[in-house]
Amino acid sequence: MMACCGGCLCCQCCCNEGETRTPEELTILGETREDEDEILPRKDYESLDYDRCINEPLLEVLEGLDKKKARRYEAIKWILVFAIGVSTGLTGLFVDFFVRLFTQLKFSLVGQSVEECSENGCLALSLLELLALNMVFVFISSVLVLIEPVAAGSGISEIKSYLNGVKIPGIVRLRTFICKVTGVLFAVAGGLFVGKEGPMIHSGAIVGAGLPQFQSITFKKIRFHFPYFRSDRDKRDFVSAGAAAGVAAAFGAPIGGTLFSLEEGSSFWNQALTWKVLFCSMSATFTLNFFRSGINFNKWGSFQLPGLLNFGEFKCVDGDKMCHLWTAVDLAFFVLMGVAGGLLGALFNCINKRLAKYRMRNVHPKARFIRLLESLLVCMVTTLVIFVASVTLGECRDLVSTNNNTSTQGSVNEEVNSTIRRFFCYNNTYNDMATLFFNPQEVAIHQLFHQNATFSPVTLLLFFVLYFFMSCWTYGVSVPSGLFVPSLLCGASLGRLVANVLKINFHMQIYSGTFALIGAAAFLGGVVRMTISLTVILIESTNEITYGLPIMITLMVAKWTGDFFNKGIYDIHIHLKGVPLLEWETEVEMDKHVPYPNLYPDQSPSEEWTLEERFRPLTFHGLILRSQLVNLLICGVCYAENQSSASQPRLSHSEMTEDYPRFPDIHDLDLALLNPRMIVDVTPYMNPCPYTVSPNTCLSQVFNLFRTMGLRHLPVVNAVGEIVGIITRHNLTHEFLVAKLRQHYITI
Repeated sequence: MMACCGGCLCCQCCCNEGETRTPEELTILGETREDEDEILPRKDYESLDYDRCINEPLLEVLEGLDKKKARRYEAIKWILVFAIGVSTGLTGLFVDFFVRLFTQLKFSLVGQSVEECSENGCLALSLLELLALNMVFVFISSVLVLIEPVAAGSGISEIKSYLNGVKIPGIVRLRTFICKVTGVLFAVAGGLFVGKEGPMIHSGAIVGAGLPQFQSITFKKIRFHFPYFRSDRDKRDFVSAGAAAGVAAAFGAPIGGTLFSLEEGSSFWNQALTWKVLFCSMSATFTLNFFRSGINFNKWGSFQLPGLLNFGEFKCVDGDKMCHLWTAVDLAFFVLMGVAGGLLGALFNCINKRLAKYRMRNVHPKARFIRLLESLLVCMVTTLVIFVASVTLGECRDLVSTNNNTSTQGSVNEEVNSTIRRFFCYNNTYNDMATLFFNPQEVAIHQLFHQNATFSPVTLLLFFVLYFFMSCWTYGVSVPSGLFVPSLLCGASLGRLVANVLKINFHMQIYSGTFALIGAAAFLGGVVRMTISLTVILIESTNEITYGLPIMITLMVAKWTGDFFNKGIYDIHIHLKGVPLLEWETEVEMDKHVPYPNLYPDQSPSEEWTLEERFRPLTFHGLILRSQLVNLLICGVCYAENQSSASQPRLSHSEMTEDYPRFPDIHDLDLALLNPRMIVDVTPYMNPCPYTVSPNTCLSQVFNLFRTMGLRHLPVVNAVGEIVGIITRHNLTHEFLVAKLRQHYITI
């Protein structure tokens, strides 16, 4: 809404907050969108108000803010950051407890049945037991997603979009949190190739968004008078802290969580936020560690279990001496593994992208029970793969370590060996395929990292292929699902395979656990394309700083290789959903264009709309948001024609933000009940000094201003103070800019 003609605006002169479209934009970003010769539906997303509206009510609040109030405001923020961390840690504890409970009950029941049926020949009954348990769990998880559709997936794409400034309905609601947390534990317990670590990031972000509000939209009776943090700008910082706390709770990596929020999550960052986010991550890590250590080991305060996923301690023993975890020669193989991880990650993303497109065209538009049936189908196929592969494809391996050193001969890690499976193997042997499939994914990762030469190359290759395609198919079904752990497990099996080949065929003295870790990093990096934060997360998860250099090199090579073919998995899903995400910077070709191509489109006789028809020459005085204008109309803030504007009622800043975050909708306002002769003076409530640009501003300058300031709209004002255009987020997306660039060259 633009205030003009002295700042007075009649009620019927409303525009739509600058969210207008040019003919080209309607073609590119309309109800349908062309993506690689395929038409996909898109939503018309709104932007969040990260830029403060400096109006008179806000200035009154700022003028009354002394040092004492400022310190109290800051102290409350620190307390809430700590509460977010503790709550996120407790959420992780809840998920982990029930996942372990359900998984142990399922595997103990089915495993015992398989052991008994191996002699009696009743494997069909064991398969039916496993299938029934898994399908019940997945059914519950899928029903919860039908209740709240945004609870599906990991939620990282949606949180990244939210922190970028895009408003995604329902993404941080309490109902989403309940469905996400409950759904992910049933999805993991149901045997799907998904992880609980990714949804922890979304869950932490929801805690960060909701806890400081002290109210709930889902449960309307939960409402307390708390006047602080009633803006998108404040909520953004708490969501950043919550997302970092989710990473910290998932991997026991508070520093990695902070870097994740900085690298992948938050698009707008400041120095003061860094310390708060780190404190929140630490709070989540030690809260989870405290309770898990006490519950699992009955050692309260020992802090032995820092995260939901911990890789354990890496020890390379050669006789009575400690051997090296890796050497300089191994770096060459790590680089090659990084290339392989990038190629496989690109293949994974390509296949998953095509599956996502198919779901958007054929599954999501149909009835909800179709999504439910798809989830159950994936569950059934996954269960059959697990059971058949464990029973028929595994090899019987000796329990005794095959390493030649005498100190470990005849014994291996007791903790790891307690999870082995003997399906159809006797005489002190066990089934290597069943050991990987009939255990929780975290336990399988531990097996690959710390078991010494106990998996055959054929088993590792088959396991990788099956897990690769099944996890690719699973990511995108209507259940809460993470991708970190399945990717780590795929990569670890591949790395362990490389280690076995080097040991058997080339007789190299290497540590298999290191190659399994590097393989896990390579594949995960090839899928998600994270570098700095993922390096620190993996280092903190291993508690081994010497792995820093090989992990960093592997992730960089994997990212460079994968980026040659496509984007990371989260960016792909953001693009498919039509979210107008602003990248970190524009393409090099865009810097050559002055003025901004959407301000003055080339005129031709066939042009239906011109800029002058959309924006009549008006003197620009400021901006007012649609939500603020609707609030003024509902509250009756207006005056009659025969009265002075001084007689108009005044609203305070707290009254203006009372309904946050759900302001009244413009469609809920019955304009017929308003007196058309009444006038609304928006001068006290508009922002008289917003950021503006001239028509000759370089595109890169426009983008940087919009991106760094967190703007929602940027007016274009000429030299005489007339508004000649307005730029929105949609005008600066990579997709729109590329289309404008092509149109520019065609015109030339």
